[in-house]
Amino acid sequence: MKHPRDILLGSQAAGTVLPVCDHYSGVEVRMRKSLQLQAEMTQEFGACVFDVTLDCEDGAPVGGEIEHAHLVQEIANHAAPEARVAVRVHPVDHPSFFSDVNIIVGHAHSKLRHVMIPKVESVADVEVAEKALNEAGALNLPLHVLIESPAAVHRAFEIAAHPRVQSLSFGLMDFVSAHGGAIPSGGMGVQGQFSHPLVMRAKLEIASAAHAHGKVPSHCVVTEFSDLQAIKLAATKASRELGYTRMWSIHPSQIRPVLEAMAPTADEIHNAADLIEAASLANWAPVSFAGQLHDRASYRFFWQVLERAFQTGRPLPDSMQSYFGDKTCAI
Repeated sequence: MKHPRDILLGSQAAGTVLPVCDHYSGVEVRMRKSLQLQAEMTQEFGACVFDVTLDCEDGAPVGGEIEHAHLVQEIANHAAPEARVAVRVHPVDHPSFFSDVNIIVGHAHSKLRHVMIPKVESVADVEVAEKALNEAGALNLPLHVLIESPAAVHRAFEIAAHPRVQSLSFGLMDFVSAHGGAIPSGGMGVQGQFSHPLVMRAKLEIASAAHAHGKVPSHCVVTEFSDLQAIKLAATKASRELGYTRMWSIHPSQIRPVLEAMAPTADEIHNAADLIEAASLANWAPVSFAGQLHDRASYRFFWQVLERAFQTGRPLPDSMQSYFGDKTCAI
């Protein structure tokens, strides 16, 4: 019998499925600990619940970019086979971009899940990055792009349409700074970034562009990393109100609040499981469920609730366990 994912998503079944949290670290001890934490939480939850992105842009000391690239390459190559590890290189117009790609991607691309390109302004920047990856031997490695300026937001739909792009992230701090003081500093805080119209417009444009082209929208960081309620509030708003299905973490303490906020509730999970079970028994024909008529359009939605539950390590009802048997980092 066909898997519900194949029946309900069709050609979309082979589409992008990423962990809901993308954790960044650039200092050696933190990069190594992040991968260790990833393995521990995979064992705890039964699924890989966050990516680890090794950071060159903010992690490399000025003048030490080459040494840092070699360190990142070594850490990536020694990661466990099932680990989900990625790298953020320098922007395409930075002097260290090509050395980052040659050293890290050229020697560790088989261990990487994607490469994050910061400060992407146009499709031309994506094409530069794509060419560099291809020349380094990474012909199929996905690109994630960071949208950080008003001009880049304007071109978000064009950027998202590029076939090599897998995910779009919003760079809050640089976006606010790019306005030359027109957005107050509060726009970078957890309250202001969800209330200032220009920031909210940018977030919505990026999420819309990503969804229009079947890509993953990833929400920006929350700098108040010691305020766990702030990160959970931001993640809840990003997922429930703005359509983001992934979010950055810059401190290990932020990972669990992001998972909790991005996860369906227990009631949502059980309701989805009951409906999918009823639909399966009806061979996916329309059914009456809890006083409402449901067909494949709503089945698709509720199946995706179950997928999100698995991605966030939530307990699944026994009736759904067989559909999620391969509980590894290889999402």
